[in-house]
Amino acid sequence: MIVQRLLRRLHFYAGILVGPFLLIAAVSGGLYALAPSAEQLIYRTQLHTDSVGQPASIAAQVDAAMSARPDLTVTAVRPAPRPGDTTRVLFADPSLPESTQLAVFVDPVTVQVRGELATYGSGGALPVRTWIDRLHRDLHLGEPGRLYSELAASWLWVIALAGLFLWWFGRRKPAPRRPNARTRTRRWHTMTGLWIVVALLFLSATGLTWSRFAGENVAELRAALNWTQPTVSTSLTGQPAADGGAGHHGHGSPPAADDDRAVAADGAGYTDTALALARSAGVGIGEAVQITIPGTPNTAFTVTEVRAPWQFSPDTAVVDPAHDRVISVDRFADWPVAARLANLGIALHMGILFGPINQLALLLVAVALTAIIVLGYRMWWQRRPRGARRPGRAPTRGALAGLPWPANAAVLVTAAATGWFMPLLGWPLLAFLLLDLGVAGLGRRRAGAPNRAGSPGSVQRHEAEPRTGLPTRDLPGR
Repeated sequence: MIVQRLLRRLHFYAGILVGPFLLIAAVSGGLYALAPSAEQLIYRTQLHTDSVGQPASIAAQVDAAMSARPDLTVTAVRPAPRPGDTTRVLFADPSLPESTQLAVFVDPVTVQVRGELATYGSGGALPVRTWIDRLHRDLHLGEPGRLYSELAASWLWVIALAGLFLWWFGRRKPAPRRPNARTRTRRWHTMTGLWIVVALLFLSATGLTWSRFAGENVAELRAALNWTQPTVSTSLTGQPAADGGAGHHGHGSPPAADDDRAVAADGAGYTDTALALARSAGVGIGEAVQITIPGTPNTAFTVTEVRAPWQFSPDTAVVDPAHDRVISVDRFADWPVAARLANLGIALHMGILFGPINQLALLLVAVALTAIIVLGYRMWWQRRPRGARRPGRAPTRGALAGLPWPANAAVLVTAAATGWFMPLLGWPLLAFLLLDLGVAGLGRRRAGAPNRAGSPGSVQRHEAEPRTGLPTRDLPGR
């Protein structure tokens, strides 16, 4: 079957060439799945406290952190979500890399600083998880290194689907009574892949959202289809209060310039009021939140429910604590369906959505994918001729050559279109198909060419006399 031959060859070559990149992604991804739990142990001094009692105001905790780092500007605060946790006060530190802030950890009961660490991204990753994340994403090589992860994510779903279809085509073949070593290896390779194929497709799709080229195209497509997360406006100029702020002092009153300057100069003093306003609008009740403190006049506070285990609706409230009013509320339930699915998918990919259960599942998938890759290379080695010290041959080429030219053209056009949207998949795929067609055509031309004496070629001569299994010159009587 032509399609089966093409899929087998594609699955083989893609697995051989992309396998090392997938192996790195699997190992680093497995480590990343364990990182959130590891953080709780490695940084327990900063993250947890034994103090028991009534917590101090958020403003007092922020003041303590600002006293420890008077040289930096405070940007946000994450109040302790549970008793026994510390509060994170975030500072803009120009000495840190992009998207990285300095977190000062404060005991909410004693208002003592328990340490400071760099924290990365909206997930609040601490140094160990950040290091593993960089390894998984770009091998600590920056933008050039991101090509490795995009290549792995781009080809993972192709390899997985090709393997799934190959299993489907061959599922009715009778199993040998005495399977050899290669058959047993292939069986383990196949069955392990079947168990995790859905997870592999999910990881490939969500992983591409972080990629360099395909990720930008996905973002543009989502923007064109209005599938993106809504953005909130924090400008206070001309903003009326939302319905969620009804009943608060100063509802609808225009902000005074002096009050705006006071908020910009001492935003930390308004954090408790900002959180209370957000909770009055139904945001941050029983959830971990981040209160973003404005640094300029006429700018509102935002209170956002941050990613945490079993957090399914990251709502955001825009509030004006100087005038005791809620400006607007961004409800997760009002997002486009695609934006909601993308947000939940990212949290699931990062091992956050379901806490330790999520992390354990990702670790098992990483171990299974590692096993599949190792078994795949073992099968390649087991294909070698007996006694040879080289890997086995690739599956037979020339599957495309057996298709009519309109079908070939459709396949090539599809590969080229894929290359426009996913360059690290489409262009290598197009090159593979063209090379396969070219080599197959060259092989047929050589097989059909006359030999030096003008007689038919050796391939044709052997095919014409298949019963003996001997070359013509060795037949009896000749």
